[in-house]
This record gives sequence, C-alpha cells and structure tokens, in this order.
Amino acid sequence: MLETVALTRSFGAHTAVDRVDFALEKGEVRAVIGPNGAGKTVFLHLLSGFLQPTGGRVSLDGVDISRLGIVDRVRLGLARSFQVTNLFANLTVAENVRLAAQPKTRARALWHTATVRRDLERRVAELLDQVGLGSTARRSPSELSHGDQRHLEIALALASNPRVLLLDEPTAGMSLGETGRTVALIRALNRDTGVTIVIVEHDMRVILELATRVTVLDHGRVLAEGTPREIGADTRVQTAYLGSTATLGGGSTAALGGGSTATLGGGSTAALGHRRHVAGL
Repeated sequence: MLETVALTRSFGAHTAVDRVDFALEKGEVRAVIGPNGAGKTVFLHLLSGFLQPTGGRVSLDGVDISRLGIVDRVRLGLARSFQVTNLFANLTVAENVRLAAQPKTRARALWHTATVRRDLERRVAELLDQVGLGSTARRSPSELSHGDQRHLEIALALASNPRVLLLDEPTAGMSLGETGRTVALIRALNRDTGVTIVIVEHDMRVILELATRVTVLDHGRVLAEGTPREIGADTRVQTAYLGSTATLGGGSTAALGGGSTATLGGGSTAALGHRRHVAGL
C-alpha cells in the first residue's frame, strides 16, 4: 500500500534517512522504533510530505508521490499527528475539529449550504465520539488533560478520512491510564475503520500491544524488521539500544538515556529516557 525504495534524506554532510526500503500492507499496524537520532521523525516527514527526499521514492498504491506536497498527500489519503500538540487554543474542541473537517465539504454546491452545515456538524460529533471526547465539544483545548489533547490531535487527523494514519509518539508524556486508553483507541480505529497505521513510539508496551510488525531504524538505516517478539530477540537491536557490552536475559542493567526501566526479553532492565516503566521487548 505505502512503499519506499532507497528513500534518502540528507542535510549537508549528514544523512538522516539512508536508502530505506519499507513496504506497508493494507490494514497493518507498523511500529517504527530506534534509538534517539535514528531518523524516525525525519522518515515520517518524508512519508507525509513535510520534507522532500534527496534520493529514492515514496509510493502509495503504486503511484509515486515523492514530489507531492502535504495537501496533495492528504487528498490521497495520508494523515499525520505530531509529537507536540498544536491546537487552536482560542477555539473550542468542536471548532478545532470543524476546521479540519471543513475542506471535505467545500466542493458541494452553494445552494446546499444548510445541508453541508448539518453534515459537517454531524461529522464533527462523530469524530469527537470516535476518540472519546464527545462531552468536551464546547470546552477549550487548554481545559483538556494531556491525554485528551493528544486524542483531539488524532481526531483532527481522522477528519480527512485517511487510508494511512501516521502517528508520531502518540503516548509521549502520558500517564499509565492515558496510555492504556490511547492503545485502546488506536486498536479500535484499526479494527473498526480499517485504517492502516504507522506509529513511531518509545513505549515498548504500546508496540507489543498494537504492532503487527516492527521496523527498527539506526543511524537512518533499517537495522531489522519483524514481529515484536522477533525484534525483541534480535541481538542487533539489543546492541543498538543498550550497547555491545549489555547482557540480556540475565538480569543486567543498562542505560538508554534517562530514567525509567524496561524489561527486555529475559529479565534485563534498561533506562529508556521517557520516564515510564516499560515491559516486553
């Protein structure tokens, strides 16, 4: 469905994404992981059109979209959320969603204005209900919890009726409860709407619960690809995250960059840098 061939993006002498081959199947939930600086967000920028490649190509359903801009890719069915929430604080929750949903209705004839308005309001209500925010329509985004703000961002992305949804660290900064609700939301979206999902995420519990396959980037290149369990057992991935001196499976402790612990495979722990307890890989 969504494919890249030798996709490359360089910034001067630095190559952030280096000849990445990537093939996403319809209906799949694909996780993209890697150490800090691995090129994950730049890769999403290239998929969504926020950056143009310096080499290789991106295709959707066999059509080369490498040189298309953001708006054209959205029209073809690609939508994206970001690491940092970017909502209109001076608008209500419903008005934020209405602004995102409105372009889908503009092609209607002018004499159907009343009908268009009713359809738009119905669509806004559906989107808010879909992400669990139906009761917050009249509130300001600033009144929402961090988790609900992230869910509102997902509603904005869904407003374009995407076939492929790109999620950049959707659970970043969330409490355990908020993370659980977000996992349930993403799973329901994939199950109920059939939307294909690419998720960049550091929380390995989220990856284990959601991903059908995992692509691991390291220094801009694909290091490994497989099921979550296969990736968890891959010594190349363990080395990339923990360093060549780490001993996995025997209760060892290693640091990845900051603060919380993760159980990787056979009982070893690692600090992941996002201040959350992570179990699984």
